[in-house]
Amino acid sequence: MKHKQEEVEGEWACAGDSRTSLSLSTEECEKEMRAFTLRAVSVIASIPEGKVMTYGQIAALAGSPRGARQVVRILHSMSKKYKLPWHRVINGKGKIGLQDEVSYTVQKMQLEAEGVQVSWDGTIDLANYQYIPEKLPDLLMEGMEGE
Repeated sequence: MKHKQEEVEGEWACAGDSRTSLSLSTEECEKEMRAFTLRAVSVIASIPEGKVMTYGQIAALAGSPRGARQVVRILHSMSKKYKLPWHRVINGKGKIGLQDEVSYTVQKMQLEAEGVQVSWDGTIDLANYQYIPEKLPDLLMEGMEGE
């Protein structure tokens, strides 16, 4: 099902959302969603070993400050295919957000293997480990043109 979308303070939301009345065509909407996805993938791919970023931070850098849930979707659907460092993405509280015990443990172990200290409750000190890029990475995601 195709949706029209609306821009709300830099965020793209489905038509019918009560936050605004600006509408885009389906084509414009799909183009912007694709552009956001490509930017988010580039940001995620640029996170260096031993550093983390938050879902919201990635969304903001990719052009949608309130698009953290879209970043979750991107990680879920594209991490394996594009070998994204999904384990370097945490929630805004500085914690591992995964609820599944196996996935939580895998993420914790991968971060620790890169030198990131993770507390007993899954908290990472953002002051020490948060990656703050100066600009959006100029990465080309080969093969994404046909997605």
